[in-house]
Amino acid sequence: MMSQKRENIKIGSQVKVVQKADQRTGKLTEGMVAKILTNSPTHPHGIKVMLENGVVGRVKEIL
Repeated sequence: MMSQKRENIKIGSQVKVVQKADQRTGKLTEGMVAKILTNSPTHPHGIKVMLENGVVGRVKEIL
C-alpha cells in the first residue's frame, strides 16, 4: 500500500489519517501533512504524521 511507504508521503500532501483513539472505529481525519514522525522507510500500519492542525495519526489514504 502507498500509505505504508515513507517515500510516498511528502510535507504538504493531503492525506487521511486514523488517530490512536479512532483505531477501533476506523474514523478517518483529513488534513495536510506538517511533519513526518515515522523514521523507518516502511510501517505495516501506515506512516505516522502530524497534520497542520496538530492531529497525529497513521496515514491510511493519500489524496
